[in-house]
Amino acid sequence: MFDIGFSELLVIGVVALIVIGPERLPKVARTAGLLFGRLQRYVNDVKADIQREIELDELRKLRTQFEDAARSVEESVNQVDQEVRAAAAEIDHSIAGDAPASTPPPAAEAAPALPEGAPTPAQPAPPATNEAKV
Repeated sequence: MFDIGFSELLVIGVVALIVIGPERLPKVARTAGLLFGRLQRYVNDVKADIQREIELDELRKLRTQFEDAARSVEESVNQVDQEVRAAAAEIDHSIAGDAPASTPPPAAEAAPALPEGAPTPAQPAPPATNEAKV
């Protein structure tokens, strides 16, 4: 913090000893030490507060960037959704326009009448068994 060497501290100590006197010097030194400790704690607290504010500001900027990126992705997804819906509507319209609406679907051929109980072509007859009963 300050550029004070040993020789300067020695000069300050000798002057304090002469001015304050040897009886009150320990009490003054103790008080000066306590005040210096308080000053250091106060400076460290201010530094910590400033550091927290800087980190908080960085987090706010990061949040803003994240929200902007999310908004951009949402807009692009909405744009792609609109394009897909437009393409689907165009395909539906072209399919509806190509199919002739006045032509009825082809009629199914009438099936010949079968006697009752006779198997239909979709139902095969049950297999005959050649086993003899004993």
